[in-house]
Amino acid sequence: MLMTKERWTTIRTVRGWAIAVLQEAGAIRECEYHGWMQDRADPHARQRALEIARQDAPPGLSPEAAAGAVTEVLDSIGDTCPECSP
Repeated sequence: MLMTKERWTTIRTVRGWAIAVLQEAGAIRECEYHGWMQDRADPHARQRALEIARQDAPPGLSPEAAAGAVTEVLDSIGDTCPECSP
């Protein structure tokens, strides 16, 4: 029986890694029409993202620096798509 294993694509920047962590935790989502990232405003998902960042920090980054990177990216993402009409 042939089995496949899902592999993560190579993430080249800390910001890209932080976005992947936030998506995995469900803290952000993508606008289905325009592709902009949107904050879901879910405090439990934010906490999960910070826990994931601290436990699985990328090589060369301390757990606290990884959590800081996730927080920085989350703070830069709005809760609405700038291209969608209000």
